[in-house]
Formats: sequence, C-alpha cells, structure tokens
Amino acid sequence: MLPIVEGSTVSTKFGPVRTDHVLFIAAGAFSNSKPSDLMPELLGRFPIRVELSELGKEDFVRILTEPQNSLIKQTVLLLATEGVRVDFTEGAIDAIASVAWRVNRKTQNIGARRLYTILERVFESISFEAPELAGKEVSVTREYVKEKLSAVTKDEDLSKYVL
Repeated sequence: MLPIVEGSTVSTKFGPVRTDHVLFIAAGAFSNSKPSDLMPELLGRFPIRVELSELGKEDFVRILTEPQNSLIKQTVLLLATEGVRVDFTEGAIDAIASVAWRVNRKTQNIGARRLYTILERVFESISFEAPELAGKEVSVTREYVKEKLSAVTKDEDLSKYVL
C-alpha cells in the first residue's frame, strides 16, 4: 500500500500505472477508520484530516439559492429555453430543503446531491409539459412541492429510492 500512496509506478493487469495523483483514492479508503486504527507509517502520508458534519435544512436553503449557478437558477433557465417562466416562492424552497433534509436523515445521507433528484421529482410534470406551457408562468409554491413529494415523505420505503 505504501508504494501506491507515496507515488510510484505500479504494475497492473492493464499495464503500468503512475500513482502520483491518486492520493485522494487512497485517503477515501480509510474514511470509516479512526486515526488510531492506522499504522503510523500510513497515517503520516495523509496529512490532511477533515470531518464533515451533516447538512441542516438551512444549509440546503443556502445551497438552493446562494451559488451563482444554483439548482434553482439552473431549473429556471432550463425551462426558460422552452418559453416557460418559473417563479419559486420562499415556502417552496423551504419545503424542498425540508424534504431533502428529512430523506437524508431517514435513509443514506448523501448530502446536497439529494437536492437534484428532489427537484427532478418536483419538476417532472412541468418539464414533460413544457412545450405546451410555452409563454406561461408557473409558480412553484409550498403546496405544489408537498403535493409532488407526498409519496416520498409519507412512505419511508419509497424515500430510499430518491437519490
């Protein structure tokens, strides 16, 4: 393991592989280990240790709204290419964030990646009907989000399929 971590050329069945830039792969292999579980020789090769805390509902709201290319802005612009104007209420964004947070807590916590599939569920019918909605405005409200995600929030067995 040490030659791979230190950066060398390793022979594989696919030919020689230079491991100079695969440190992140090796580091990910030990994500479930405590530092005391590793040999000191190996531990010294992973100088940066980061522990992440779980995202809260407020974090999801910020992720949906603050970045320059946030998922909300991307969704609005994508539907604008079809001539559909989309307006999100604060309640809708809050509801999307709440569902993402709850599903992450009940099932596998995949962080902010959950927002993408939840938005896909919310916009499934609008995206499908976008050509017929050209020139119209669609307002996404808290009630609309709850209606579209009701099956996911009611049935824990279904929520595990919302990646």
